[in-house]
Amino acid sequence: MEHAFTANIKSVLREYFGKNADDIFEKSQLIQYINEKTRSANKGSKARSSFANLYAIYVIIEDYIAKEFDKNCDYSTYEGALFSNLFIRQRKLPFGNKLQNHALNNRLNAEFQKYFPNSEYIPIIRNLETNRYWINENLLKIKIGDSNINIANVIIEIIDEYVKTKQDAFHRFVKTCKDLQVIGKTTPKKVEEFIKGLLDPNVDARLFEIVSYSILKYFYNDKYIIWGFEMDKLNTENLKLYKTGRTNANDGGIDFVMKPLGRFFQVTETLDFKKYFLDIDKIQKYPLTFVIKSTESTDDLLTKIRDNASKTYSIKTIIDNYMECIEEVINIPTLKKRFKEAVKQGYLDNILDEIVIQSKVEFNQGDDDDDTDE
Repeated sequence: MEHAFTANIKSVLREYFGKNADDIFEKSQLIQYINEKTRSANKGSKARSSFANLYAIYVIIEDYIAKEFDKNCDYSTYEGALFSNLFIRQRKLPFGNKLQNHALNNRLNAEFQKYFPNSEYIPIIRNLETNRYWINENLLKIKIGDSNINIANVIIEIIDEYVKTKQDAFHRFVKTCKDLQVIGKTTPKKVEEFIKGLLDPNVDARLFEIVSYSILKYFYNDKYIIWGFEMDKLNTENLKLYKTGRTNANDGGIDFVMKPLGRFFQVTETLDFKKYFLDIDKIQKYPLTFVIKSTESTDDLLTKIRDNASKTYSIKTIIDNYMECIEEVINIPTLKKRFKEAVKQGYLDNILDEIVIQSKVEFNQGDDDDDTDE
């Protein structure tokens, strides 16, 4: 399958291999897999990125090149790269600061096998006893005529090009937001349409979380509760929503927290009940509100979660106990309604400002970088 970024991949291949570029593209399962994972490159900042599996490939091949195994050294005798070193390295890469260990441990291999079910190779070889990892060198050597061509350096350059493209897209996104901050007072409808466009099932997971938070923060802003320990000493306090950290953080299933009610919010795009139940278990069955990147009705979403759980758990009370911990489901239509209400309350500029602030934190863009693009 070819898409916009395929041209970038083939351009890199031509730089390295000239007339053999097309043959290598067709024969390399690893390049074809990377081609599939980079479909979002030219779709802008809103499109979903695929850094986890790409970075798993990247850091192991980077180790392979650093030890000069791409120069005909005997890789079969290598003791393997330590998992801890690979894990630290991938988190230092752009957009990688919150990546977890799933891609290195199994997710990459499992997905690769889905794309190539008849392949005799998987990308990552690992020894669970020693926590040592290897790239499958068979996927790096492509036979063209009588020659075996090693594509290790090409893989690194292709992924670097993808990352640069995504960085540019996010930079332009923040710049667009800042431009709208300037013109928003005279053309508020343009700002509204821009923000509503970010509430889409195909939007990048990070942006969806940022926009969801910005909308909900100001939706709850004017709402308040009256509470106290004594009837003659009651407090009136506005609801405040806080973001607990960067997106995709390993924070035990808490993306936002609300004061003073103590409500926990988790943003997700999956309907895998195991993920929901795991988040609930992590916080000892404390009630959770799930913000789900879906246009399906909240009733349908809850039914799907329950039905899927029923296929695994035969005991109804177990399922009921978990389902009772889902305090509320907020889907995309609900977010749009709450956005509309927040706009009526006069918070359109505040929501856009919050999106800018959170995006700059998330994508490591400082004020000094605002005008360097284009």
